[in-house]
Amino acid sequence: MLTVVAENGRTVAGAAPASEAIGLAGVEIAFRLADGRRFEAVAPTDLVVREGEFVAIVGPTGCGKSTLLNAAAGLLKPTSGTVRIFGRTLTGLNGEAGYLFQQDSLMPWKSVVDNVAIALTVSGTPRREARERAMGWLERVGLAAFADRYPHMLSGGQRKRVGLAQVLIRNPRLLLMDEPFGPLDAQTRVIMGDLLLELWSAERKAVMFVTHDLEEAIALSDRVVIMSAGPKARVIGDYAIPIPRPRAIADVRLDPHFHDIHREIWNALKEEVVKGYRQSNGLAP
Repeated sequence: MLTVVAENGRTVAGAAPASEAIGLAGVEIAFRLADGRRFEAVAPTDLVVREGEFVAIVGPTGCGKSTLLNAAAGLLKPTSGTVRIFGRTLTGLNGEAGYLFQQDSLMPWKSVVDNVAIALTVSGTPRREARERAMGWLERVGLAAFADRYPHMLSGGQRKRVGLAQVLIRNPRLLLMDEPFGPLDAQTRVIMGDLLLELWSAERKAVMFVTHDLEEAIALSDRVVIMSAGPKARVIGDYAIPIPRPRAIADVRLDPHFHDIHREIWNALKEEVVKGYRQSNGLAP
């Protein structure tokens, strides 16, 4: 059975929870429009990601998934409410987090190894040591042979692997991921998903993962949180994923339990997706 809690984003069943890595308490996010009106993107929201937990957030386009992620990163200050990171109130940029964006942030004039090493050199690590450690990470993501190439010489999947190494080399305590595999083709997404699970399993960092792909969310995560369409988007469901680990993405999608889980979550999500689509096209709800 799935453990579900609607509306408040909390799971009520199961073992004693691990320590909190990310805690959103009454987080509301609103913007001032050019005409002076106030647009409430996210209604007051509670959400917890525990240490070692992989949580995926899904919802219709424009529902505030990335907005919540940016609040957890310290890139966006909530209008009201509190963001806690490992029990401490976040007041600036989240120095405990590694952030992997949908678009990579590789520097085109630097080689692959230097793109990874720069994550250390900017904080004072000697260049030689940084390059040595970067090579170690390139070996872990299967790109040691490409160390001296430049970003334009890589495929989309290879660039994503460099991006993963660039984030993980700093050894962040938690990972924030915003549609990181969105631009990739289906086969490459499977490969990247398996690589992410392999790297994640080694240290079990807390992960807050935003995606539009419900199949991807289920295959990767411990919990799937769904959000309503905006404005005033809110958490409307929180589903524990009981599929055992370790997992291989292709195998998970062939598991009969996967289809039951997908059906149950989609039944709760599809009305919000339709509503979001109609709103984005200027149609009546």
